[in-house]
This record gives sequence, C-alpha cells and structure tokens, in this order.
Amino acid sequence: MNPKELTLIYVWDAYCGWCYGFSKSLQAFHENHPELALTVLSGGLFVNNKKLPIASFPHIPEANKRISQLTGAEFGAPYQRLLEEGTFVMDSEAAAKGLSALRFFAPERSYYLASSIQHAFYYEGKSLSDPATYREIAIANNLDPEAVLARFGDVASTKDAHADFAKVQQLGVQGYPTLLLQKGDELIGLGGGVMTAEKIENRLRSVIS
Repeated sequence: MNPKELTLIYVWDAYCGWCYGFSKSLQAFHENHPELALTVLSGGLFVNNKKLPIASFPHIPEANKRISQLTGAEFGAPYQRLLEEGTFVMDSEAAAKGLSALRFFAPERSYYLASSIQHAFYYEGKSLSDPATYREIAIANNLDPEAVLARFGDVASTKDAHADFAKVQQLGVQGYPTLLLQKGDELIGLGGGVMTAEKIENRLRSVIS
C-alpha cells in the first residue's frame, strides 16, 4: 500500500497522565515513520463540570506511580507540589486552545508541540491556562511568541479546540491516549496506554500486511 494513503491520528489530552507516559513510545514510533503524517486531536478530558481542582481526583497520585513504573515517565517536583497543594484547576479547553495556537504556526510539528505542553505541566508544574507557558514553548520551538499568544487569545483557537473535541466524539474514542491509523476510509486502532514503540510497530505491520 502507498504510504500516502496512510495517516496517523493521535487522540490525547494535555492533562492525561497516561498520555504523558505514552509520549516516549509514540515519539520513537513517529520518528521511525516520517512518511506517515500525524494529526493530533485534543480529547477534552477536563471540560465543563469536570473542570475542578486537582484534589477532586484522588486517584491521580496512585495513577502517576503506576505510569512511572510502567513507562519510566518522570513527574517533576514543581508538579508534585501542585498535586499536594490540590487547588490547581485542570482546564482541558485552555490546553486545547494552547495546542491549537502553537500548531497553527507549525502543523508538521504538532506532536512535538503537544509533548512540550505536557512537559511544561507534568515536569515543570506550569499552568496550561497561562499564556506565559505558551510563550516559553513558542520561543523554545523557534515560533513567534507574540503571534502564538495573539492566536491563543483569539476566538479561532476556541473554535479549533471545540472542533477537536467534536472530531474525537465522532471517531468514537473514549479513552486516551489512542493512536489510530487511517487507511482510506478505514480507522484502525494501533495502540495507546503502556504500549512500547516496538509493539506499535508490530501492530502496524500486521495491519498493513
């Protein structure tokens, strides 16, 4: 099959710890397949009535331990302090707007920008509702920080975030992280969770052979 007929869709949420854990596997797999375009869609894990202080989700510390054990992901001390303090509100809509603003200027680097967003939160303990976070990510990725911040504050990024949420619902994806292969009109699950790059690779081979 022509690789141009195959594309990848990655459904994630910036405030999803399992997505943070999956990022190394996905990066390794993605780097092995530059021929496959990768679209990143924000799922909207903490929106509307789920936009609550982090202490409202008592399962998170234990889940983080499992994520670290199974994937080797490191949670930074500033993030741990946020978790212990408990008042920080995870707002997936603001984070989806942040991704939208960044990827508008570098769509081909969407995955790396998404990964930078998660590093900012889970390692550096930075708010994904704070424009300053996206300024730093823009500078680190050689994007115009003022243009990114203008886009973040614009209604276009809100519409884009909502379009992502709608698309994820349309795809029927209910858990994150989920990596899909689009093969013509067909959508095939390639993996997520704690899958290694090698396992995703094997799954891809079995699907296209």
